[in-house]
Amino acid sequence: MTAIIFVALLIGGLAFTAISLMNDVTNTGVKTTTILPYILLGVALLIALGFEFVNGFHDTANAVATVIYTHSLPPNFAVVWSGFFNFLGVLFSSGVVAFGIISLLPVELILQVGSGAGFAMVFALLIAAILWNLGTWLLGLPASSSHTLIGSIIGVGVANALMHGRTGTSGVDWAQATKVGYSLLLSPMIGFVFAALLLLALKAFVKNKELYAEPKGNKPPPVWIRGLLILTCTGVSFAHGSNDGQKGMGLIMLILVGTVPMAYALNRAMPVDQMTQFVAVAQVTQQSLVKIAPAAAPAEPRQAISDYIRTKEYNANVLPALAALTGQIGSQVKEYGTFDRVPSESVGNVRNDMYLTSEAIRLIDKDKAVSFDEDTKKNVTAFKKEIDASTKFIPLWVKVAVAIALGLGTMVGWKRIVVTVGEKIGKTHLTYAQGASAELVAMSMIGAADMYGLPVSTTHVLSSGVAGTMAANKSGLQWSTIKSLLTAWVLTLPMAMLLSGSLYWLFTYLF
Repeated sequence: MTAIIFVALLIGGLAFTAISLMNDVTNTGVKTTTILPYILLGVALLIALGFEFVNGFHDTANAVATVIYTHSLPPNFAVVWSGFFNFLGVLFSSGVVAFGIISLLPVELILQVGSGAGFAMVFALLIAAILWNLGTWLLGLPASSSHTLIGSIIGVGVANALMHGRTGTSGVDWAQATKVGYSLLLSPMIGFVFAALLLLALKAFVKNKELYAEPKGNKPPPVWIRGLLILTCTGVSFAHGSNDGQKGMGLIMLILVGTVPMAYALNRAMPVDQMTQFVAVAQVTQQSLVKIAPAAAPAEPRQAISDYIRTKEYNANVLPALAALTGQIGSQVKEYGTFDRVPSESVGNVRNDMYLTSEAIRLIDKDKAVSFDEDTKKNVTAFKKEIDASTKFIPLWVKVAVAIALGLGTMVGWKRIVVTVGEKIGKTHLTYAQGASAELVAMSMIGAADMYGLPVSTTHVLSSGVAGTMAANKSGLQWSTIKSLLTAWVLTLPMAMLLSGSLYWLFTYLF
């Protein structure tokens, strides 16, 4: 039955993706002159969905480990159940994490994502992430897919900077990378501590001995404990889908914008009345910026903003350039009336102007060298919101495709990681209370990270949570496994960087 469900979902998902993509492209009315971009698009989409598939069986095994090892659910049913709630988690995700990941990429490659260098970037970082995930899975190590993807992105950024004669440090948005790094670094520590404290609290207030006993044979736990464990498994699966699924969605949108910009560079579904509001906000924002920075705009405002985003070094040209770009965007949108009417040859430029403006506003908001009065700040914030609504959107079919890939991945390959989590972290078998404590903490932390747009590792949070409960229970830890987990954690970032950087260098000579 599991195999039948798997094959049916695989065929249905691929068919739905292909039909939706064809409909979107056909509805633009643009004539196809060459098939090459669509071949590259198909390959890139398959690799991106392949990453989510690997992510599914690599990371989500953590969600089913406790229900399988406590005999709360049969393995086949558990992975199908977890896969379904991963699917729902992706469908109901906010999209904030998706575009937070993209902002780590080099600005010049994002602006030219449809070029050979853009495809080299996408293929390099995705293939590097898949290779490292598969390698750690074969060894049964719960390494983090999030950690791997971040390393791959940084590797491409560093390689791109070095290949253009700049220092490697200039190729990455280190402020954003540091923010992501802190979330990946602190989440395992928080998971360890909170899971241990939750277990101690349970012991203090819930005196039922069955909760702290190891499973006996293949006998399932009492009904109320079983229900609790199934609930936590469900929550972790949903949270994992809502957070990790977004990483694939962000990269797929980047691929779509580069290959078929007419269909995906701008949100064609925006109603006419919202376009009128967009133009009004753009005009007010330009006036506010000109008022506080009346100097003439540089001859190339787009280049000035690109340099500011890349270097993070504020200068006197930034605000006049931002005012000029804001005015250009407002004039273009006013001229065309709706995004549907933007000519195909202009779509890329309009979208790039919007992207640069949004990123510049994001950086200026944190730049101590710039201070806005209250009205200007309000206008700039409102304009960024309008721009993001126009460019940072995810079609339903992309969510469905990623959800199916992640859900299918959950249904296979789970056993290696489950064995590590269930048997090799502590010296004793996982008890019901330990499983519930670790998963409750993981579910809460991942859900909170999704709200704040931070990528966290399901693997790291849950594994450290299990270790925390073992320490609190004085069960003892298997230090050989802990050392292996720490080794994987330490090596993931540099190895992913090395892999993706090397692949990017290779692919730039192929595309």
